[in-house]
Amino acid sequence: MKRGFSIFWMLYMLFFAIPFPMLLYYNIKSEEPLDIEGSNPWLSLGLVALSMVFWIILLAGYYRKWVLQVFSAKRNMESLKKNGVRREARILESVNLTKPNAGYNTYELSLSFKNLANTEIIQKAGINDMKPCERRFEVDKRVGLLIDKEMKHIPYFIFENSEGSIRKGVIALINLGWLTLLTVVVGYYIYSYQTESEGMGWRFMSFGHPLLICPAVLLFYRVLLGFITGKLSGVPDDAPLIKFKGVRTTAKQISANLTGTYINEQPMVNFELEFVDYQNHTHRASIKKIVSLLDLDSTRQKTADIFYLKEDPRKIAFTSDLNEIS
Repeated sequence: MKRGFSIFWMLYMLFFAIPFPMLLYYNIKSEEPLDIEGSNPWLSLGLVALSMVFWIILLAGYYRKWVLQVFSAKRNMESLKKNGVRREARILESVNLTKPNAGYNTYELSLSFKNLANTEIIQKAGINDMKPCERRFEVDKRVGLLIDKEMKHIPYFIFENSEGSIRKGVIALINLGWLTLLTVVVGYYIYSYQTESEGMGWRFMSFGHPLLICPAVLLFYRVLLGFITGKLSGVPDDAPLIKFKGVRTTAKQISANLTGTYINEQPMVNFELEFVDYQNHTHRASIKKIVSLLDLDSTRQKTADIFYLKEDPRKIAFTSDLNEIS
């Protein structure tokens, strides 16, 4: 159900990023043709260059996420096997997500182990078990982990006996899909020039042209989703660093005030916290996060469990938020 809801919203947003700007532009153009002769050629060329920059940023980001990160993750796994810090984890919860007729079992685990600062943490992780008959991933069983001591590269940790492999066929299909997308974009530039230039070059280019609007909207979505899932959730960008290298403590909740911002009718609250670090120094810090209307009692609590970094106590995060990171 959750996956179907996500797909619906993805398609809904995609409609307003690509088909809608095109329909709007060509309908307006058919009723009110653009005065190409009166347009500023330098402004038009500037808009063309800006649209190209947007598409390059967008396509480069897709390629990095779809392809380059796969090879980077494989390289980092090999590095973790050589230099990773070993920890033994206890399985608190194990959910079998195996699909019918699969050649292996898939589990979603909840693990308890000590982080790099020897603080007990809870971490969610998924794993494919190629030897299900050994029943290695049942509740209360122990598994070995290897953690990146610098916490700079994904994955930040792996199972001790993990074997990473790259499916060449899948990577080839992804590359083909990316090249197809690139071809469509380049083809649209050619099509637009041939059908709209009227022998006057790129003067037809305007602020409302889909070549500019489509990548701008897609980039806006990227920034907006990153803002909502990161800043407004109360989990900072460096949450994995705080979780795996941080120290757990109880903070005094000084205040919890509404900021006036709402996401899906849920209020964003600014929490002012005070805590004492391992050197007995007192610190004050704040966290902004979206609070469910069903969880407003948390704004009236006197204390809160948090993690903070030893080297920078201003970087903090709620323990409950960190527990949800997978």
